[in-house]
Amino acid sequence: MMAGDRDFYVGYQKHAPPDLARFVRRLVVMVVVLAAALGAVLVAVQNRFDPGVFEFGVVKSFEGVLRERPHPLLTLDPPLEVGDAKTSRFYLVAFGKHGADREVAGLDGRRIRLQGSLIYREGETMIEVASGSVEPLEPTPATAIEGTDLGTQTLRGEIVDSKCFLGVMKPGRGKPHRACATRCISGGIPPILRVETAAGDFRHFLLVDQDGHAVNDRILDLVAEPVEITGRVFRQGDLLTLLADPADYHRL
Repeated sequence: MMAGDRDFYVGYQKHAPPDLARFVRRLVVMVVVLAAALGAVLVAVQNRFDPGVFEFGVVKSFEGVLRERPHPLLTLDPPLEVGDAKTSRFYLVAFGKHGADREVAGLDGRRIRLQGSLIYREGETMIEVASGSVEPLEPTPATAIEGTDLGTQTLRGEIVDSKCFLGVMKPGRGKPHRACATRCISGGIPPILRVETAAGDFRHFLLVDQDGHAVNDRILDLVAEPVEITGRVFRQGDLLTLLADPADYHRL
């Protein structure tokens, strides 16, 4: 009963009284509008997905010169346009949480052809190698790897596993991703230090020890943590490598 006997409504009747029907329609419209507004607010306050790209299921052919150590790296000539940049250097990884060491074992310095899917973000590029697709071609004459010693630097940033960070997982960094990153790095994925510059952009440094060897098993307790590392920075093309003793890494 709302305003009189005419507003009384029994559920099995075909039509509600006019006043009650108008009230219900207004109430339904209000609830729908409020639900849409709440949904829009929730979407607006969520963190954006990381901008990395994993071309899952898109398999392409690549040919270049392999470097096995400290982590498999393929150099293409000429450079390849990936996203909004051109690059000639690609980390190689295998399916899942594994590096590509077994796929390319014994082919250091050789020209190879392989099939794989691109992964890229912030100028860093990677190929997930299709199992069994690596084909050695003619030997490549051994040449010294040209590079520039940029001296000793102290850098602050986060240690991330390059595969997930570049696009396979979102988020691929920070504490929510720590367990996954630890497994990836322990499986041979190249670890990189992501450093934010004063200008607000990012630089990425492949982490190796002071002798240029892989450090994966020695840095697992510092993955996804803010750290400070002092070491020698070496540039080879667009690859930045940070050589430092893992025992000297400092958690901030």
